[in-house]
Amino acid sequence: MSATVQPSDTDRASTDTPSKEERLATFLREKAEDGELYFKSKFIAEEVGLSPKEIGALMVKLKDSACGLSIEKWSYTSATTWRIEPAN
Repeated sequence: MSATVQPSDTDRASTDTPSKEERLATFLREKAEDGELYFKSKFIAEEVGLSPKEIGALMVKLKDSACGLSIEKWSYTSATTWRIEPAN
């Protein structure tokens, strides 16, 4: 006799919840709708719900994979400043 495993409610919820990367990309798209955006991770961390370190690591990933965004490491003075603009 075989048992069928049903996904639990927590499994379903995790597939409905956007990943950290998706959350950050969505946030950046919304903020860059009207043009370019400059930011430091530490200033948006609370708004996005991620640590500055998590944001920095995700920005490196998003730089190569985010659709609709142009991401550039702009400068480094006490923390990295990122430049974001909608991709053409």
